Amino acid sequence: MTQRADQTDPTTQRVPVLIVGGSLVGLSTSLFLGRLGVPHILVERHAGTSIHPRGRGNNVRTMELFRTAGVEPGIREAAATLADNHGILQTPTLVGDAGEWLFKEIEAGGGPARFSPSSWCLCSQNDLEPVLLDHARRLGGDLRYNTEMLSFDSDPSGVTAVVKSRETGEHTTIRADYLVAADGPRSPVREQLGIAQSGPGDLFSNVSITFRSRRLAGVVGDRRFIVCYLTAPDADGALLPVDNRENWVFHAPWHPEHGETLEEFTDERCVEHIRRAVGVADLDVEITGRAPWHAAQRVARRYRAGRVFLAGDSAHEMSPTGAFGSNTGIQDAHNLAWKLAAVLGGWAGEGLLDTYDAERRPVAEATSARAAARSVEHSHPGFAPPPGAGGGGGGGAGGPQRGILNVALGYRYPEGAVLGADPAGPVVPERLGLSGEPGSRAPHLAVRHRGDRISTLDLYERSFVLLSGAGDPGGWHAAALRLAEGTPVPLQSYRIGEGPDAELIPEGDADWSAAHGTSPEGAVLVRPDGFVAWRSTGPDADAEAALRAALETLLATG
Repeated sequence: MTQRADQTDPTTQRVPVLIVGGSLVGLSTSLFLGRLGVPHILVERHAGTSIHPRGRGNNVRTMELFRTAGVEPGIREAAATLADNHGILQTPTLVGDAGEWLFKEIEAGGGPARFSPSSWCLCSQNDLEPVLLDHARRLGGDLRYNTEMLSFDSDPSGVTAVVKSRETGEHTTIRADYLVAADGPRSPVREQLGIAQSGPGDLFSNVSITFRSRRLAGVVGDRRFIVCYLTAPDADGALLPVDNRENWVFHAPWHPEHGETLEEFTDERCVEHIRRAVGVADLDVEITGRAPWHAAQRVARRYRAGRVFLAGDSAHEMSPTGAFGSNTGIQDAHNLAWKLAAVLGGWAGEGLLDTYDAERRPVAEATSARAAARSVEHSHPGFAPPPGAGGGGGGGAGGPQRGILNVALGYRYPEGAVLGADPAGPVVPERLGLSGEPGSRAPHLAVRHRGDRISTLDLYERSFVLLSGAGDPGGWHAAALRLAEGTPVPLQSYRIGEGPDAELIPEGDADWSAAHGTSPEGAVLVRPDGFVAWRSTGPDADAEAALRAALETLLATG
């Protein structure tokens, strides 16, 4: 039974957004809301950020978001120790030259350089979270660790929550316009709302063992892997470097479904398992910690219940292979943040918030299928998929690395706050194009802006952006300026090309209109999250009316 607070009680704290959960997704939500000037409170039951090196892979799309939010340099600095680790190795043991690289470079041949100004980053959760926490607090976020939400009550106008300080025992009532539940896979918020989940469910379990070994670096040699899958039949597991010197993590298979308990993973058993897996019988191994984890494939059947939204693991669980889960969660937060800011700022209708589910849930379904397929391809320890499992997810054909950028960067929103997208189109395309289709992430172009070299992606955060040709041949720029003066919608307009009136000058011989799938007389409207909302392939007799109608439909104000 939830406690209903008196909404007129002067002791009730009021805030536009309450975030429950202070891990990667909750912190990212705080960061993105802070960047948009939305006051919020975050509560997290644990005393601080993660202390375990896990969730390390931050894909190119996530790093784009952190770039725009101003935290990429700090993350790169925190990740410096593992900056040269790139490949994934699969081998019976680390002794000798047996085994094969599933791939040696995660971004081989420059990878996404032609698609993005950012790149993949290996930064463990225990190193990443403090960076996000610091920036979120600098932006004014009220982040309360050691604080647990005891209950919440949602009504048509908001959410009333009772939280407790685990340090002092003090209870506080918070009244929020919206609640974002980033409270993990066993989400109490989702449970209270009665939101069911779809998907195969539990996949496998591992025990993550942290240990020290000075001699292991010599055995590894110059093989700078992200992860090494060790496949000895009696000692399989996954080895991950923490500092490439003496600190390591080993994921050992765990079978609680067969009655195996966590207590059976004694120091002696763990040491012997690691030695057999590595292939060195007398390897120095000092166990420093162990933590169980369970891989699952589930997606919530809805992401919104009135004033409450699910994000991250509360909305979806997926196999950890490829680190798709944490990246999908961070991208959930980014999608939701600008929409909350728009509605709270009065320049969008409540209907915009329904597009969060319409856009993000299909992405989670496609991505979770791809993550399971990747676990099959990598023979993840402990994962024995049923016959025929692991083949979905949408991506190009061929090999263990197929479709990586398609899933990380190329996903689309066939429905939602977009106009002109193909509603029957795939969420993840067969080939990565990023050519300006509505519902896709806007193309990256290197341009000069006021003398500085930037990416067009750097323009997208706090407003809608209209791109049109230098000289304004279609009349779109002038229309956007008039519209921006008469509407509360934040709208920036840039002319791109050569000429004295161009705000953006492409580098080299890049053709902005061809890159965005339009003509020199056309225009492209990009959302604050960097996704193409609408485009016109040519001029319009009443460009201002066309642009106004598009914005009213997109923002549910028409």
